[in-house]
Amino acid sequence: MAENDKRVAVVTGGSKGIGRAIIMALAEPGLTVVFNHYDPPDDKAADETIQMARDKGCEIEGVRLDVSDYQAVQEFIKGVVERHDRVDILVNNAGITRDNLLSRLKEVDWDAVLAVNLKSVFNCTQAVARYMMKQRYGRVVSIASVVGAMGNAGQANYAASKAGIMGFTKSVARELASRNVTVNAIAPGFIETEMTAQLPEKAKEAFLAQIPLGRAGQPEDVAQLVKFLVSEEGSYITGQVIHLNGGMYM
Repeated sequence: MAENDKRVAVVTGGSKGIGRAIIMALAEPGLTVVFNHYDPPDDKAADETIQMARDKGCEIEGVRLDVSDYQAVQEFIKGVVERHDRVDILVNNAGITRDNLLSRLKEVDWDAVLAVNLKSVFNCTQAVARYMMKQRYGRVVSIASVVGAMGNAGQANYAASKAGIMGFTKSVARELASRNVTVNAIAPGFIETEMTAQLPEKAKEAFLAQIPLGRAGQPEDVAQLVKFLVSEEGSYITGQVIHLNGGMYM
């Protein structure tokens, strides 16, 4: 499609952190963004994101939705298409952590992380794929993690979910390429967000010691790469896992 045509983007986990940065990188007049979040009802982060995007002239909607719920996602995406006629971009960003050593890891924490981090990618990608294939255009970007490639003690569930995203991305890219739908993943390293802010100082220092560039990444670093991958300039890239980690993993 032409660069000046109206586009519709869906971003999961868009109320704060990397998700908000992605929305702000994409936000411009002529783009409609629909994002989900699962914040507590009294949390104002989603409202703040909406106002920030509107200030840039972007049409935007926020919905509280559990993306691990298959049927809810089907209805969510169907509603997006009914209201806006199409869906051009999907960014699978929603994710949680429930860290613990394997010997102490509870089944409920394994299931929760796999459901939110990996099953949601299947739910959302399958839901948008039928529309993207019909319109013969689409861009899917999923946020994986460096630990999906290199592992990390205490994160067996998180690493497994992110490694799953990598394999899923490559398989679906092969299926959808003939319909002009690209499917890629970004594997960030240590990015400064609310999630990483909760880590003990010693853990942060250990991560930083592994980064040749000597600093943590910012949500905007991830967002700018998403922006490129969903642009026409990124249209010949598909089935790739792009590592964004300051050299932490090569």
